[in-house]
Amino acid sequence: MTIQSWMIYGANGYTGELIARQAVAQGLRPMLAGRSAGKLQALATELGLDYRAFGLGQPDTVKAGLAGIDLVMHCAGPFSATSAPMVEGCLAVGAHYLDITGEVAVFEHIHRLTARAREANVVLCPGVGFDVIPTDCVAAKLKQLLPDAEYLSLGFQSPTGPSPGTSKTLLEGLSKGSIERRDGRLVNVPMGSKHRDIDFGRGPRTAMSIPWGDVSTAYYTTGIANIDAWIPLPKSAIYGAKVMNLGKSIFGLAFVQNFLKGQIDLRVKGPDLATRTAQPTYVWGEARNAAGITRTVRIRTNNVYSLTVDGALAVVTWLLNNQPTGGSYTPAMLMGPELVESLPGSGTFQVS
Repeated sequence: MTIQSWMIYGANGYTGELIARQAVAQGLRPMLAGRSAGKLQALATELGLDYRAFGLGQPDTVKAGLAGIDLVMHCAGPFSATSAPMVEGCLAVGAHYLDITGEVAVFEHIHRLTARAREANVVLCPGVGFDVIPTDCVAAKLKQLLPDAEYLSLGFQSPTGPSPGTSKTLLEGLSKGSIERRDGRLVNVPMGSKHRDIDFGRGPRTAMSIPWGDVSTAYYTTGIANIDAWIPLPKSAIYGAKVMNLGKSIFGLAFVQNFLKGQIDLRVKGPDLATRTAQPTYVWGEARNAAGITRTVRIRTNNVYSLTVDGALAVVTWLLNNQPTGGSYTPAMLMGPELVESLPGSGTFQVS
């Protein structure tokens, strides 16, 4: 498929707007889209771009909104609610689908659509932001270094606070606990039940396992059957996570979720440029085989939101210039582990 026209859906959101502005700075001309015509019109006028306003509630509406579009960069979360209708729309009109999700359930759903994507000759590649480009590339690099690895751990250290969309995703996760992969299957793990010391690149830190998207994506990238994901947290926070397990059922109630998401809209703002520039991220991965041989890979990258913008546009640009076979991909499956090293602000893999 030769791409003639592409769209950023959710362009009026925090990350969608960052991607739109950087796309124009790179000489790209995306169509802007989302549900709010007023917000889209103001941004489109400023950037000199066309826009379309449509919701995702009805399949025919989505298909009409995607008419003439060859690729969608989907940035409207929470993706647990928005991804499936957009993917169906892309499959219906023959448009490639990219998003910036980090949600395990979304990755798993899209992987199950591999056969349909091949038949439609459509690329489905979720997670083309910080979730999960750097960790996915580290996983692919570790698979190269230790092909018979049976255990894989991935993680990152970043001081950046979450955007409104990411905050809502994390809120949904409070009702479910953590997730890891064991013997090829996803299993639920009580939040805070697993902790260890990890050197992400700035010295050893106490860390806790989290339900990060790599427990899904890294499995398809590497075939490694046992995967967990980690972030550094003080022991007090890990203890707090254990206590919160007692309230999982409460956090899962619809009215509680709706109230807290409303508070997020009022109180949470994404980091500004100065904050993003001053806060790099450290990514770590460890693989181990049955004989106990371990390999470790670390890499320093740009701030999580800056990397999301650059990573998303790197995948868009690659698809503008290449015609891969349709199917479901992870970022490293599509472009190789070197993708993260090629992004602005990234170092090179440090192997031990």
